Formats: sequence, C-alpha cells, structure tokens
Amino acid sequence: MTNMPDLFESIENQTYKDFTVRVVDNGSSDGAEKWLREKYPSITIIRNTRNLGFDAAHNQALRFAIDKWAGEDLSRCYILVVNPDVILKPDCFEKLLVEAEAHPEAGSFTPKLLKTFKDKGTDEVLREHTNSDVIDSTGLRANRFRWFYERGAGELDKGQFDASREVFGVSGASALYRATALQDIKMSNGEYFDNDFFAYKEDIDLAWRLQGKGWEARFVPEAVAHHARGMYGKERVGFFERLKNRRQKSKQRSFYSTRNHWWLLVKNMSLAELIFSAPWVLPAEVARFVYVCLFEPSSWLAIFDFFGKLPKMLRKRREILFGRSVPRKKITAWFI
Repeated sequence: MTNMPDLFESIENQTYKDFTVRVVDNGSSDGAEKWLREKYPSITIIRNTRNLGFDAAHNQALRFAIDKWAGEDLSRCYILVVNPDVILKPDCFEKLLVEAEAHPEAGSFTPKLLKTFKDKGTDEVLREHTNSDVIDSTGLRANRFRWFYERGAGELDKGQFDASREVFGVSGASALYRATALQDIKMSNGEYFDNDFFAYKEDIDLAWRLQGKGWEARFVPEAVAHHARGMYGKERVGFFERLKNRRQKSKQRSFYSTRNHWWLLVKNMSLAELIFSAPWVLPAEVARFVYVCLFEPSSWLAIFDFFGKLPKMLRKRREILFGRSVPRKKITAWFI
C-alpha cells in the first residue's frame, strides 16, 4: 500500500492516455482496496478474499483484459503488468508502444528499470523515495548453467546496455506483453503464468515458453521506470557471495525459488538440451540439492513439493515441448 500512491500518480502523468487500469487485490488487509475506491473510483478492481499468489492473480487480470478484446486485432493489443512498487516515467507507456508497433515479431517488452530507495524514516507512509541511476533490470539474461539474472543489476547505468535490445525475456516487475503472444503460449488449462509456481521465477518460465514459440523479447531503453525491489544484489557475484545472498533471503522466498527453479528446468529443457548442457547443469543442480539438504532445512519441503507435483510438471512439459515452433539451436543459443 505504501508504494501505490506513487505508482498511480505516475500512471496519471503518462503522456499516452488511451489505456484502462485494472487492479487485482490479492487478499490485502492494509486498506489498499479502500484507498483505491476512494481515490480512483472508476478503476476496475478484481478482489480476492485470500492471497492466490502472483501467478493466479495476474492470470485473472490477463484473462479479463483479453476477453474484453473479443473480436479485435490482438496483435495490436497490449497488457502492461506492473508491480505496486514501480514508478513510471511520464513517457514510459508511449516509448514502450512505439517499440512494440515497430517490432511485430516481439511478444514482450521491458523498460529500463532503475532502483529507487526509501529513506530511513520510521513512518512507512511518509517515507520518501530516492530514484537512482543504479540498474534494477534491463531484461533477463541466462547462462550455460540455466541460471537466470536481471541483466545489469547493481551496475550504474551509463547506457552500456542501450544498444543490446533483444533479450531472453523481461522482468515481471514491469512487462509489456502483446496479447497474441500470450494467447500463443497459453496452456490448455487456461494459464499464462504457471499457477503452481505461486510466486518467483514465473516470468522466466513465461519468457522461455515465448522463446519456444518464436516470440522475441525486447529491452526499450527510452522507456524508464524505477523499482523499489526489496532485496537485490549485483548480477555477477562469486560463489561465496551467492551463498551469503541466499542466506539473507526469507525462508519463504528460498522455498519458492528452489522448487520453482527445478520445475523451470523440468518443464522447458528438452532431452537434447539436457544432454548437451549436462557438464554444466548437472553439477550445478547436484550442488544446489546438496546445499539445501545440508544447510537449508527450511527448504527441505521444496524437495518434497518438487517431487510431489513432478507428474503434473511432466504433463506440462509435454505440452510445451510439442508446441515449440523454433529450432532447438535458436533457444540454446541464449545459454551459451
């Protein structure tokens, strides 16, 4: 709730005005719904009585929007997914749409996300935000271990990523999706994001599936937004710093990140990909498994949950892999 006034003020100030705002209230208890109805009575609110997770809530919004466009040309219909802790520059919508119209082969777009920081005041409501030139994300990057990063995270923005516009995928914190692309990767059960993930790494899963269908993802440096991400470090860190960062995560986040990472691999890696990437992927995942078993008992449940829903993930895997329309080499090129 504390970030929402800034977000909605930035939405009001957009130079592009032809859009509709819809909010999914995911079982909040902080007065967000009351504030929205008082300040923005014309906004459509989808109210859940409990927290259904990032994925199910966003799927509600995506289905609602696309159903409203029945009979329209979905290739020119777009949905911008925005976290409540994001602040948009006034021309952010406009710049994203210019890029989207110029690149019909792309299904997702991300603005340049920079970090914003709260001051250390004691009153949550009165805290001020300080926008910085430190990068939060310029799109998703992958490596040969099948680890995924927010590209440029923690670096000072000097325009070093501005020329490299095609990316593996876009961060779910602020992502513009083309409606036809979403329809193309929609699962047979009606899901866009995977509801079973609940939260964390669902944007990577969606990005991987979009790549498999031939939809490009693009970084739009002219479009800028600031993100008050609660916890984030640099993109590239050493082994011991990665362990330190992992220990600082909440137990809940570690649980979802661990389980969802393994589901991500099961769903999206073909047998050929696994064979060719085995020298890197298998040792990394064995090390992850051993670490969780020995040093992270709070994530033991993630192991049981992973295996408990493995048959369901294998069914999803078959649907994803059989539906791919691009050569394997085009996808694996992102991991080299």
